[in-house]
Amino acid sequence: MPTLGRSLTLGAVAAGLMLAGGASLAQNGAWPSQPVRFIVPYTPGGGTDTVTRHVAETITAGTKWVMLVDNKPGANGNIGMDAVAKAKPDGYTIGMGQTSNLAINPALTPRMPFDAARELVPVALVAELPTVMVVRADAPWKTLADAIKAAKSKPGEMKQALAGTGTVGHLAGELLNRRAGIQVLNIPYKGASPAITDLIGGQTDTMFATPQAVIGMIKGGKLRALAVTSRKRLAILPDVPTVAESGYPDFVAMDWKAVVAPAGTPADVIQRLNGEVARALTQPTLLATLEAEGSVPMRATPSEAASFIRAEQGKWASLIRDAGIKGE
Repeated sequence: MPTLGRSLTLGAVAAGLMLAGGASLAQNGAWPSQPVRFIVPYTPGGGTDTVTRHVAETITAGTKWVMLVDNKPGANGNIGMDAVAKAKPDGYTIGMGQTSNLAINPALTPRMPFDAARELVPVALVAELPTVMVVRADAPWKTLADAIKAAKSKPGEMKQALAGTGTVGHLAGELLNRRAGIQVLNIPYKGASPAITDLIGGQTDTMFATPQAVIGMIKGGKLRALAVTSRKRLAILPDVPTVAESGYPDFVAMDWKAVVAPAGTPADVIQRLNGEVARALTQPTLLATLEAEGSVPMRATPSEAASFIRAEQGKWASLIRDAGIKGE
């Protein structure tokens, strides 16, 4: 098909010219010549917003670049990420993506407004955050093994609270269900707060929640943590074992953050941004913010970030398919 071949050839040439032009601009110091818009796909004040603002402020302090954080919440992050995907690929729009909108939503949401694999390019990995399996403090289960034994004794009766369908907490629970061979009844809520309230009140039995959502309740004696879904124990919960060391080797379920840009953004601009994000992740203020919420900094080249995100997309797509999870 000669027409298709010619189109691909011209596209490749155009892409090459764009990269070359972008490289020249960046190397000569012409980029950035205007503010860089940093899109956050969630509301102000949340964990993603806080980390994004710390990253932006740290980069600005070190480079004098003007970075404007722009909150575009909605549709579990899809609205903000769509704005990034549809932006001009000139290096002046980037976004803070997460596991949900880059790896889970593409397999769960029937009508995605953007193609995460084709319309976005990874710039840098920022941090990863596990979930914590919690039960109310007076629950009879002291360990993960206790809870699983109870679930096996009465299949489908243990109630698992969800902060929302398709969240990392939801899928962490589904992953454990399959690994442990148990069945639970999922109870979805519109956010972590009402889910935690009902868990404490005894309307549900278990929940996989983010550390910052439950750390106060754990330390205050209202919730008991049974396990964390990270590779290693958390510094803020040193006595809580991982799911892996509780009998399920290689079990990992993380809510990670990654800076992304529109596909076609000049490669050298992406590399420069990657370097500045990496530098930001060495600064004490940002590291303290991440540690306080239970996050661990991640450092990777753009190509390493791309490989990581592809693997995560495959992992969660397989679980969603095999577990028969349906999105809206």
